[in-house]
Amino acid sequence: MAASELYTKRARVWIPDAEEVWKSAELTKDFKNGDASLQLMLEDGTSIEHKLDPKTKNLPYLRNPDILVGENDLTALSYLHEPAVLHNLKVRFIDSKLIYTYCGIVLVAINPYETLGIYGTDIINAYSGQNMGDMDPHIFAVAEEAYKQMARDERNQSIIVSGESGAGKTVSAKYAMRYFATVSGSTSEANVEQKVLASNPIMEAIGNAKTTRNDNSSRFGKYIEIGFDTRYRIIGANMRTYLLEKSRVVFQADEERNYHIFYQLCASSHLPEFKTLKLSSANDFLYTRQGRSPVIHGVDDTKELSTTRNAFTLLGINESYQMGLFQVLAAILHLGNVEIKDKDSDSSLIPPNNRHLTAFCELVGVTYQDMSQWLCHRKLKTATETYIKTLPRLQATNARDALAKHIYAKLFNWIVEHVNKALITNIKQHSFIGVLDIYGFETFEINSFEQFCINYANEKLQQQFNMHVFKLEQEEYMKEQIPWTLIDFYDNQPCINLIEAKMGILDLLDEECKMPKGSDDSWAQKLYNTHLKTCSLFEKPRMSNRAFIIQHFADKQVEYQCEGFLEKNKDTVNEDQINVLKASKKFDLLVELFQDEEKATSPTGQVPGTGGRTRLSIKPDKGRDKSSKEHKKTVGCQFRNSLQMLMDTLNATTPHYVRCIKPNDFKLAFSFDPKRAVQQLRACGVLETIRISAAGFPSRWTYQEFFSRYRVLMKQKDVLSDKKLTCRNVLEKLVQDQDKYQFGKTKIFFRAGQVAYLEKLRADKLRVACIRIQKTIRCWLARKKYLRKRSAAITIQRFTRGYQARCLAKFMRRTQAATIIQKYQRMCMERKRYRQKQAAALVMQTILRAYMARQKYQGLLREHNAVIIQKRVRGWLARCWYKRCLVSLVYLQCCFRRMKARRELKKLKIEARSVEHFKKLNKGMENKIMQLQRRIDEQTKDNRSINEKLVSLETSSTAERERMRGELSRLRGVEEDAKNKGNQVTLLLEQLEKLKKELSSTQKEKKTIEDWAQTYRDEMEKMVSELKDQNCSLKKEKDDLNRLIQEQSQQMTEKMARAIVEKTQQLETDLNEERSRYQNLLTEHLRLEEKYDDLKEAMVSSNVSKPGHRRTDSTHSSNESEYTYNSEYAELEEGSRAAEDVTRGIDTSLTLKLQKRLTELEQEKQSLRNELENREDQFQRARARDDVEFKKARGAELEYESLKRQELESENKKLKHDLAEIRRSLLGNAATGAGAPGSPAYKVVLEQLNASCEELEVRKEEVLILRSQLVSQKEAMHHKETMTEPSAYVEDVSKLKDAGELKQAYIGLKDTNRSPRFMHKPLEVSDLLSRLRSAAPDFHKLNEDGELWLVNQGLKETIRLLEHQLQTQRRSYDSEVESLRGELQNVKEENNRQQQLLAQNLQLPPEARIEASLQHEITRLTNENLELLAEDPTASREARVIILRRMVDLMEQLEKQDRTIRKLKKQLKVYSKRIGEMGAGQTEGQTSPGQMVDEPIHPVNIPRREKDFQGMLEYKKEDELKLVKNLILELKPRGVAVNLIPGLPAYILFMCLRHADYVNDDQKVRTLLTSTINSIKKILKKRGDDFETVSFWLSNTCRFLHCLKQYSGDEAFMKHNTQRQNEHTLSNFDLAEYRQVISDLAIQIYQQLIKCMENILQPMIVSGMLEHETIQGVSGVKPTGLRKRTSSIADEGTYTLDSILRQLSAFHSTMCQHGTDPELIKQVVKQQFYIIGAVTLNNLLLRKDMCSWSKGMQIRYNVSQLEEWLRDKGLMVCGAKETLEPLIQAAQLLQVKKKTDEDAEAICSMCLALTTAQIVKVLNLYTPVNEFEERVSVAFIRTIQTRLRDRCESPQLLMDTKMIYPVTFPFNPSSLALETIQIPSSLNLSFLTRV
Repeated sequence: MAASELYTKRARVWIPDAEEVWKSAELTKDFKNGDASLQLMLEDGTSIEHKLDPKTKNLPYLRNPDILVGENDLTALSYLHEPAVLHNLKVRFIDSKLIYTYCGIVLVAINPYETLGIYGTDIINAYSGQNMGDMDPHIFAVAEEAYKQMARDERNQSIIVSGESGAGKTVSAKYAMRYFATVSGSTSEANVEQKVLASNPIMEAIGNAKTTRNDNSSRFGKYIEIGFDTRYRIIGANMRTYLLEKSRVVFQADEERNYHIFYQLCASSHLPEFKTLKLSSANDFLYTRQGRSPVIHGVDDTKELSTTRNAFTLLGINESYQMGLFQVLAAILHLGNVEIKDKDSDSSLIPPNNRHLTAFCELVGVTYQDMSQWLCHRKLKTATETYIKTLPRLQATNARDALAKHIYAKLFNWIVEHVNKALITNIKQHSFIGVLDIYGFETFEINSFEQFCINYANEKLQQQFNMHVFKLEQEEYMKEQIPWTLIDFYDNQPCINLIEAKMGILDLLDEECKMPKGSDDSWAQKLYNTHLKTCSLFEKPRMSNRAFIIQHFADKQVEYQCEGFLEKNKDTVNEDQINVLKASKKFDLLVELFQDEEKATSPTGQVPGTGGRTRLSIKPDKGRDKSSKEHKKTVGCQFRNSLQMLMDTLNATTPHYVRCIKPNDFKLAFSFDPKRAVQQLRACGVLETIRISAAGFPSRWTYQEFFSRYRVLMKQKDVLSDKKLTCRNVLEKLVQDQDKYQFGKTKIFFRAGQVAYLEKLRADKLRVACIRIQKTIRCWLARKKYLRKRSAAITIQRFTRGYQARCLAKFMRRTQAATIIQKYQRMCMERKRYRQKQAAALVMQTILRAYMARQKYQGLLREHNAVIIQKRVRGWLARCWYKRCLVSLVYLQCCFRRMKARRELKKLKIEARSVEHFKKLNKGMENKIMQLQRRIDEQTKDNRSINEKLVSLETSSTAERERMRGELSRLRGVEEDAKNKGNQVTLLLEQLEKLKKELSSTQKEKKTIEDWAQTYRDEMEKMVSELKDQNCSLKKEKDDLNRLIQEQSQQMTEKMARAIVEKTQQLETDLNEERSRYQNLLTEHLRLEEKYDDLKEAMVSSNVSKPGHRRTDSTHSSNESEYTYNSEYAELEEGSRAAEDVTRGIDTSLTLKLQKRLTELEQEKQSLRNELENREDQFQRARARDDVEFKKARGAELEYESLKRQELESENKKLKHDLAEIRRSLLGNAATGAGAPGSPAYKVVLEQLNASCEELEVRKEEVLILRSQLVSQKEAMHHKETMTEPSAYVEDVSKLKDAGELKQAYIGLKDTNRSPRFMHKPLEVSDLLSRLRSAAPDFHKLNEDGELWLVNQGLKETIRLLEHQLQTQRRSYDSEVESLRGELQNVKEENNRQQQLLAQNLQLPPEARIEASLQHEITRLTNENLELLAEDPTASREARVIILRRMVDLMEQLEKQDRTIRKLKKQLKVYSKRIGEMGAGQTEGQTSPGQMVDEPIHPVNIPRREKDFQGMLEYKKEDELKLVKNLILELKPRGVAVNLIPGLPAYILFMCLRHADYVNDDQKVRTLLTSTINSIKKILKKRGDDFETVSFWLSNTCRFLHCLKQYSGDEAFMKHNTQRQNEHTLSNFDLAEYRQVISDLAIQIYQQLIKCMENILQPMIVSGMLEHETIQGVSGVKPTGLRKRTSSIADEGTYTLDSILRQLSAFHSTMCQHGTDPELIKQVVKQQFYIIGAVTLNNLLLRKDMCSWSKGMQIRYNVSQLEEWLRDKGLMVCGAKETLEPLIQAAQLLQVKKKTDEDAEAICSMCLALTTAQIVKVLNLYTPVNEFEERVSVAFIRTIQTRLRDRCESPQLLMDTKMIYPVTFPFNPSSLALETIQIPSSLNLSFLTRV
């Protein structure tokens, strides 16, 4: 295309600049052909005119679109030239803080001068296994690519790291080696990868130094070959070094240091072991103080020396050799301080007793005289004689320095040699990866021999690099079958020929060195004469005759000074000085350093002596001299040969290039100097790579990527089904020049600039589309605005017209109002006139009517007065009657008011009492109340007395009146008596009147009191009201206080609740951490077990192990108890014995290493076990204390019982002895007749004999019972010992003195031989003794045999009694079983009826369903009532009451049942099926379990009934292996999971375990559990990669664990059981410790499940979550470089989000089929989602192309699909969604606005689950996909960092994908009855018998 099409207005170009090298500018005017200049505007707004070169007319470089800036690969840039490369590197380094960038096959690494957290193990794991283009550029990506190509192509690899000093070469090489060591590991137990890494600190100490450009500059080149075996694991390494800078030993420039090792020794001189070295500060030695910078900031030389010594030790260099090395180094420092003085002009001398020379001689073991002699003299050899010549001071000083350099070089080579020996292995090397850390191109103000060699090496490497790049380009073109045209590239072969060809610079230098009087000047003249006119690359400086200039690659002219070339090339040293050092007898290491032809000894061995010192010979040794001259090679020749070997090695490998760039000369962090950077880019060949790429087709697109990116440039008719044809047609239309692109088989190749042109067309098309969208939107906005204005105008018009109408209406109203006013005014005038006339008429009428009214009034007045008179008279009469009535009423009122006053007084008293608490508030008021109360009491008392008097008087008066009336009646009869007593009547009447007066006065007083009481009452009411007011105010204050207290208490409650919640969360966190640590220890233990097994298999595989199997207690598992038998350890020991036989034919060193490693593994295992046991100490302490106390008590009892038994035995012997004596005496006296029957002596003896016999019987009975008890308790304690603790207990009965104690002992005897569930009343001891005594033994024949017979009879009697009890118990148990069987049958029938009714009810509608259920319940209750009535009428009445109550309860439960029945519908089918299976299992037959454990003496066989099972499975001991094999090892999980009940193997194993517990066989229990655990481990090891197998055994292990808990007998686990299940609990053994072992096994299986699941999901996550476009068309495909990324288009074989969801569904369905606990499924799903989120986020943080707005939308959509999956599975509450929170926030961060401070605040508040490092990383990586998006500014990122500075969080960048949440196994009891379980025939377990 024409330039006018590209150089248009607004096009951006690069122009040269003196400061910034290149500046960006924008065209302000279109360029036309023929223009001599360009009109430009800089970024700061300055307008300039850029003139074109009139000769070349070359236009400035075009700038790439912003969308391409910051690319990972420089070859992805459309315009490939120097400014584009420089700008891209600067943007990535400064703005994005990215130090790595690809440039085709080269990794460009810029030294950040800052420690970055991008080299951790998590980063290594993230890059492991990834394609090189799929992740952001990194040194780990290059290392992974080399490692992968080595394994894939079976070809050796090389990583070439080059760059200037200070560019970071050594660090890059170190990280590459660390990557190989971490990813591959080693095959042997010698930890070769650690040794490889340990060589770094050694080589840095002896080969690195501080320079002005770098604090840790490598002053030598090295090539390390890391060897791998056939499994591509590290087996060893080898190191080659090049051109050590020896001159640094004796001279350092300002601000530089000598090699680090010297300063490390000086800093550690205070250590005791270094006292003999006589060292001090570095400033005290000439060789370490010349640079005047002895300290490096941030480096502790003492610690560095400790690291160096540890590395020496790890590499096998023992302490003696280390001290020898340090002696040599210290001797060099002392040698530098040896002062040489002038003796005269031609000679020099060393003053005697020079302390530094003395120290040197002591350290190296030579004499002071010899050393001082040859430091100032040298030997000259002629053809006939040898002379000794003195040296002037300058030459002597140079000779001293040469000796120091020579010693250090020898030491350096010795260390390298022995490091290589330590890294060599006996295993055959299959392939290797070489890491070349070599100096870059160097140019200084004064360049000498070292710079010449360095630049010569870089010329060779650059040639190899160019050829490799050219070869790759050619291969790419040929593979794609596109026309190949030769690319012109710079060939530096002429420069190489100038240096190394015949008669080249090196040849002339070697020739001059052979000349007797050769000098630097004569050599320079030869160079001028030979090459000045023949070679254009060789020049002579104008102002110098002792220098020359060579034109190196990349137009680099370097001037070399000839001074010192010959001396450095010869590398001469005084041989006499060397001979003195060789003659050292005290220092063997020094002699070893100079043994050129003899092989050096091993550092771990002894060095033999070297013989005596060589004498000085006057005549020369011609043979030796000739030999040394023939074999002596110059430094240049040696370097050329080693360089050629290196090039041969590199050419035989696949190279990978790392170019290190130094951004500035001041070591500033993330500071970029464009001048320095562009110099290095030109020198290291990066720009040459760009040039070669740009000369061909640098931009390459697959057809699919091209179609996806440029679909917008196509029309609908252009899109065909064939993508290739579509792309061809479109390109032919878009680009007319056919040479600008080529079509390959899979890719389209573009010339430089074509992608930018296509991007321009795409941007123009999008811009046109945007303009069209903007036009439409603006039209819509304008129309909307117009419609809004039109609506507003109409509204204004409406309001205006309304205003005018209102004005008109107002005028009309005013006119009408005026008319009305006129009308009413006129009306008022007429009305006034009318009213005047009316008033006159009214006056006349008034006068007339007044007269008539007065007349009428006079008549009425007279009538009224008459009426008043009548009224007065009648009123007087009425008042008289009223007064009489009033007197009576007043009396009644007094009585009533008195009663009312009393009631009121009571009320007042009550009120007075109710306000007692107010008296405290006002004591004065209380006193006043008390006084008033006292007065009231007194008045009441007086009133009461007066009333009493009045009543008594009235009573007496009434009685007297009655009496007087009687008397009067009597006197009336008798006139005489009446007259006589007339006077008495008069007196009585007077008295009566007097009493009436008193009564009236009393009534007045009463009225006064009532008035006072009324006044008092009013006052009290007023006072009470005041008190009530006070009470109200106090209540209000009280309420306020209560409210305040409540608020405070609520606040305190909330505070305490928060504190409790926080404490609970902290405790939960601690618990999870502790659980996680414990499970991590289990994981590590399992890893060590697997590693140990692998080692054992590797050793055993070389030979067949000898037969034999030895059992021992297991120490294999750290969580099993000590008594647990573990067959794995026996196998391990067997393998160890076999390995011992194998190792006899293997190398002894390998055997020792393996044995050492085995010991280390055992120690690690023991340490892990100890740690786990420490974890269990808290749980075991209480139990241990109880055991100790029990042991003490039992020990005392056992001692006492032992003494008691011994006492009984001694008494038994004594009685036997007495009996024998009596017999002998009786036999002796029989002849004399003294002992005849009936004699006194005979009677006495007989009585004594009878007493002795009785006592003997008692003692024998005691011994019998004691022995029986001892045997039984020994067995019981042995059983307890095997199940709890390893210690053995020996139990016996204690203190058996009377029959009661014998009874207890006998009961104990029966208890130990009988199940505790069936204990009946024991046989009385008296009956037992009577039966024992009934044998009537013959005392004359009583001996040992008789005693045994008695014991036998007693045992037989005991057995008969026990058999009788067993028969009785069996009969009672059979009857009980029959009753239970009947009940079971009834329950089954009732269950069937319930099922039928339930099925019928489900077919009814919901309304009729309730009525049917109620009717059925009433019918059932009625039937029960009838049955009860038939049995017992009384009970039937009670049953009726119960039925009525239950009916009421049923009516209340009807509504609840109606709600729950819908939920039960889904479960009904499952339960019906289970019930059917259970019913079928029960109908097959059940057997009665045995009720007694077999007796230890004579087992009793109990017959069993058929069809009555107890949930146990019986098997024989020899069938245990078959059981384990068929049920575990050979079981197919798929068939079991689909066809059988979940957890069937666990149920079968537990039922077998129950039977072993039932028969009290501890050995059977132990072996069954151990075999089960080991078999599960074995099947998991064999098929651990099969998710279905691991899930199956995780489910069964958990179910087995739950069964052990459910049937353990613990109350906490039994509360969920049915009564039948509680009967099936374990009766003899406590398996709590085995539960812990099985729990640990379940944890291991869970972790294996997670690993298996992670291995399956890992390949899917990145492709499905990040790369695949779930929403098609949202994210565009950006141009990519040489290293293509995985395409985001869903091709065949790629994973999508649907793949992940299908896999998750498969996991979930598999676990559900296996019957995994729901809580465990939730934990697994949570772990799955954590892995998905962590892997996705980690890849997002390591992939710049994924950090865009559109990718954030894709991620959020994918996360929503995962959440939808959780909802479908009902797992939203399992915590899985929370694990995706970091990923969700990262996706939101990609989509939010990122400009202002408000945006920064929103981001900080939103991204709480992300760390600061992650947030900053995402912002730095954010890359626009389209040019319409904007990049994140550096200022915004700094704002974010400032706001997040106070966060306390981990600085880790990536999430830990290996983290596994601690798992818990909540108790989940099973409702399945064990007796109903059927064993399918497909399991081949016919040898099991149901019990």
